[in-house]
Parts: sequence; C-alpha cells; structure tokens
Amino acid sequence: MSTFHATGPALDEPGLREYTASGGDWADIVAEAERVSEERIVVNMGPVHPSTHGVLRLILDIEGETVKELRVSTGYLHTGIEKNMEYRTWTQGVTFCTRMDYVAPIHNEVAYCLGVEKLLGITDDVPARASEIRVLLMELNRVASHLVAIGTGGNELGATTMMTIGFRGREEILRIFERITGLRMNHGYIRPGGVAQDLPPGTIEYIRELLPNINRDLNELMDLTKENPIFKLRQKEHGYISLAGAMALSLTGPCLRATGFPLDLRRLSPYCGYETYEFDVITRDYSDPYNRAMIRFDESFESLKIVAQALDRLEASEGEPVMVADKKIAWPAQLSIGADGQGNSLDHIREIMGHSMESLIHHFKLVTEGFRVPPGQVYQLIEHAKGVMGVHLVSDGGTRPYRAHFRDPSFANLQSLSMMTEGGQLADVVVTLASVDPVLGGVDR
Repeated sequence: MSTFHATGPALDEPGLREYTASGGDWADIVAEAERVSEERIVVNMGPVHPSTHGVLRLILDIEGETVKELRVSTGYLHTGIEKNMEYRTWTQGVTFCTRMDYVAPIHNEVAYCLGVEKLLGITDDVPARASEIRVLLMELNRVASHLVAIGTGGNELGATTMMTIGFRGREEILRIFERITGLRMNHGYIRPGGVAQDLPPGTIEYIRELLPNINRDLNELMDLTKENPIFKLRQKEHGYISLAGAMALSLTGPCLRATGFPLDLRRLSPYCGYETYEFDVITRDYSDPYNRAMIRFDESFESLKIVAQALDRLEASEGEPVMVADKKIAWPAQLSIGADGQGNSLDHIREIMGHSMESLIHHFKLVTEGFRVPPGQVYQLIEHAKGVMGVHLVSDGGTRPYRAHFRDPSFANLQSLSMMTEGGQLADVVVTLASVDPVLGGVDR
C-alpha cells in the first residue's frame, strides 16, 4: 500500500489532500496528479517493495513522472550485529559479521579477521596457504555478488532470464563454497590466524571443472545485455553521477570506477598478498547503470584470472599449514567433514578425550573463553565486492571486542542515490537503485 499527499508550504494549509492507494489505483492517482499538476505528490516506495534489494524505504517527491526529491530511509532490517559482537569472543565474532552482506559474506569475514590479526600483531605470521585460500574465496564471492547484482537488476526490468542465468552461475560458486566450508553462505570459515580447515581432497580439481560453467554463464549474460537495444535504452545516460559527486558522497566500488577513478584497495593498499597477483583494475568514463553493469562483467573475468593463479599456488602449497602456529590463538582442532557432517577431526577428539588432559583443558578454555587481545584499536580496509569495507575494532585487553564497527559499502553508497535520481523519471529510480547494488543486511547491521 502506498500513501501519498499533495505537498504545500504547511501541513495544516487549507486544501491539503492526502490519498491512500493500493493495487490498481495507480491510474486514478496519475489522473489526479495531472489535474492538480501544479502540486507535487509524495510517494513511498517500500519499505517492502520487491525492487529494493531488501527492506528499504524510498520517499519520493514527484511532479508527474519526474522525481524532484528522493530520501532514503533505512533501519528496517536492523539486527544489532555490531552490539552483539561485544558479548562474544573474538572468534565467535566471525559468525556475526558474515551475516551482514549475505551476498558477499567471505569479504566480511576476511575484513574482520585481518583487523583482529593486526590487533594481535600476527599479520605476518598468517600462513601463505591460508592467505591463498582467502584470496580464492574472496574472488569467487566477488563473481557471485556481481552475478546477483546484474541478474536481479535485469529481473526488476522484467527480464527474468537474466536472473536465472545469473543465479545459475552463482550456484556453481555456492557448490564450491559448500564443499570447502560446509555451508553455502554465512560460512564462519575465515578465522583469526587463518582458516577453519584446509581444502578437502580433490577440491582444486573440482573448482577447475566448474570454472568453465561460470565463465559460460558470464558470457551468456553479457551476450544478452551488452548490445541489447532495450537494455541499453533503460540503462544508459540516466542515474548518472560525476567523479566529483561520487568522491564528495564517499561512493566506492564499481559505481566509482565507472567514473574513471581506479580506486581498488587490492592495488592501492594490498592485503592477503594481492600485490603478487596479476589483474587489471577496470574503469569506464561515465558512471551510469549501463557502465556499472559492464564494470561488473569485466571485474568478474579479472576475478577468474586471480582464481586461476590462486589454484596454481594452492596446488604447489598442498600440505602446508592454514593456521598460525601459536596455540594460544590457533583454533584447537582442524575440522573434518564426515558422514555425520562437519565437526572436529576424529584424531583431535581421540587425543583430548583419551590421551591428554592438558589438551582437553586447552581446548575447553580456548573455545569457551577465547584468546586475549592486547589493548588498542585498529582500522582495516579491504576491497569488498560492492566497494570499500572498513572495520574498526577496539580491544580493552579482554577476550571480547570492546567495540566493533563496520563501514559497510552498501550503506555509504546509498548516500549517492538522491544525486543520481533527482531530476530523472520515476521509472529510472528502480534501475538506478539496482545499479548501486545495496544489500540491506550490511546497511542496517
């Protein structure tokens, strides 16, 4: 149901009208808007509109079909993740932050764990194989996120085939994630000091078998859109933002790189060894929905290049550790996936339950109490699939964060939506919002 009213200088002005419309009443609304064309109408899009990538409310001040003002209202999906993290151990925090941007959960986990490792002073002690696994998963997750952005953006225009192809490609990536982490999303796999477990046997070959399918779906989706006259008509030369506007409003990710500015923290401030990988930072020269989609396509192909390099390195480093050597920090058991699902390895259970009381005590204390982190604070940045993600962590010397706060790229990017849409058509608001690609789990946290 949409509520709107004709606006005036004051709410109590005589003649002010308020209307409530639902379903097929839109024709009556348009007719009334034409009759009182000198007045504006305020329309709520949301907070449960199917085109808003989550529970988002847009308050539109329209004159006919022209958007005069747009305000973004958030908070409908608030989960209290950051506050909850203050009551859990540093390791348990991974399980919370992975649920923020649920389309790209691996990036959330890596950003948080890099921050914890910096507080602990063990950044250089993280095994190379653990960093290689992190890079592999992040780049696969970047492709999955971009496929969802492009596919759902097409679906909102009525092109359901775009969504089905995008989700088909994403499904291959989720199969890889499930094989490695035990879960399709919200993995809790990246841990402070490394990762929860090594790659299961045969995983590298399995990924190489699926990569051609992902590449096929990307190309098929690109063939459907790149030169499609209908797609170009709906996507080009509206929802525009300049480089100056993007920088003023803290816009990052594909939307910023579409202006021509090559801001990519994998290049400018490398982490996890990104400086040793070969890839190009993709830019365009005009940030509209069409160029943002093309940026995501090209970035996905670059991510697949990085994935191929990571697989070669993982093949060479097989058998090397995936967790820091310091047993006061390292998770006390490598997980294993057996007939009954994922759990602690049988060798570890045999040791702590039958051979070593000291190992049992250590396991119990580390899992229930967690490790202590020296007092201090850090701010860690990574290049998330949607832009720059920052994590600010504060420790008071205990086993839990004193404060955990995230700069989520979706939240920051939504600031630019007004500048992109005001002065344009009502129908272009949905297209522009889809091109920004916000995920409301990260926005509201």
